[in-house]
Amino acid sequence: MKKIVYFLSIVFLVSSCSDLTDLNVDEKNPSKVPASSLFTSAAKGIAEQVVNTSVNKNIFRLVNQQWTETTYIDESVYQWTTRKISDNHWNAFYAGTPASAKDGSMGDLMQAKMFLENEVIDPSDPQFAVKTSIKKNQLAMIDILIVYSYQILVDTFGDVPYSEAFKGSQNYLGKYDKALDIYKDLIVRLDNDIANINVSNPGFGTADIIYGDKLALWIKFANSIKLKLGINLKASGLADTIADAAIISASKGVFTSNADNAKISYEKNIPNTNPVYVELVSSGRHDFVPAQPFVDALVAKNDPRTKVYFAQNLVDDNEDPLPYKGGVIGVKNSFGKFTHVSDKIQAPDFKGTYMDYAEIEFLLAEAVERGVAISGDAASHYTKAITASMEDWGVLQTDIDTYLAQSTVAYSSATGTWQQKIGEQAWYALFNRGFEGWTSTRRLNFPALVPPSNADASAEGQIPSRMTYPIREQTLNATNYNAAASAIGGDKLKTKLFWDKN
Repeated sequence: MKKIVYFLSIVFLVSSCSDLTDLNVDEKNPSKVPASSLFTSAAKGIAEQVVNTSVNKNIFRLVNQQWTETTYIDESVYQWTTRKISDNHWNAFYAGTPASAKDGSMGDLMQAKMFLENEVIDPSDPQFAVKTSIKKNQLAMIDILIVYSYQILVDTFGDVPYSEAFKGSQNYLGKYDKALDIYKDLIVRLDNDIANINVSNPGFGTADIIYGDKLALWIKFANSIKLKLGINLKASGLADTIADAAIISASKGVFTSNADNAKISYEKNIPNTNPVYVELVSSGRHDFVPAQPFVDALVAKNDPRTKVYFAQNLVDDNEDPLPYKGGVIGVKNSFGKFTHVSDKIQAPDFKGTYMDYAEIEFLLAEAVERGVAISGDAASHYTKAITASMEDWGVLQTDIDTYLAQSTVAYSSATGTWQQKIGEQAWYALFNRGFEGWTSTRRLNFPALVPPSNADASAEGQIPSRMTYPIREQTLNATNYNAAASAIGGDKLKTKLFWDKN
């Protein structure tokens, strides 16, 4: 198991003090933290946000109706302002002052990047070529995580600070760039990152808590992110040439098995445990149950993942198992009367996922259906995606084969358009990955989710298409906020992102 390394402080050992100026140095709080420490901190911070299920941080399993709430239902009915959820999601990546982070995940990455870029390697050093290659590898790894983070921000809010972000005292109040323009630039950045990685030399070594410094996998990760950017861009219909080129080039270097999955390992003891364990077990709270729309859909298709997604906790008077029962969206659900999330997902050392092979195969199936010239047909990619999901969850091959043989599942006979076939199966596979499940649902319009009748008025009778901008941005960066809100068609939950065209 990979060990998570936490760099809470760096203590510099000083052998002697030559003059009184040394007394001005705070040895317990150094002004410069090693780039490797910042990289680890950022990787952990990103995972903390995408994996989390705290209603203060990550409510995407709720909006995508894979989970619902028991006692407190504000988040399930889209009342997100009381806890400043938008602010917390934004700050997980940006933090600090508006549009100029120092403490968020990207703030760590930007500092690491700055430190590396300022390092001078002596050309006369016999190891100059190797050290230069290592530096380029590290900068590429940093940038891949920055791109990953920006995609999440754009796919959450739309236009966001980009070209004027992280300027510090030069510009605390950055403008918001067009989401479409950010996407185009992110693709260019990934192409550069892929080209700059030399797998013959190391990157961050043990500080890489995602891939353990296997740089060939970082290249696959970068290509997989580029594929997702390309698919969203293709769905927008606004830059088909760029989208097609990105999808075609990326498809040749994406994940090809679950061994490529981008995941973070956790440990059995706090504070190094999976955030889901912290929220569902360690806290002693019982705030969530699987949602009825999701549970009913899996049961109807005899999906073997029910046994690993859900706990068989409901029994009759004779202790015989009862059918799975999902909680109703928008109302209070007694925790003891509904199916629970499985022990597997609640385990303290259950891995957290940044991106996986199943998601990539669904994207490839979608690429074929959108007319992009990549290898394979939609049916084969769709089948590989389902298989990859089930294998990653430990489903037996015989159960996988039985499931795929059903007429309601097989690509040639399953109900509906290609959007429905891929969209519904992607929803099943992206369980416990609420944000990407929400992105897939928004792009394909499947599954056809229905908002609860008591949904907050801010949702205007719809499943939210985005989050509203943080309150802090509205107050401290008002001029740029107002311009962005106007540009995207209004800072509303129902405002669709540029790629949400179906």
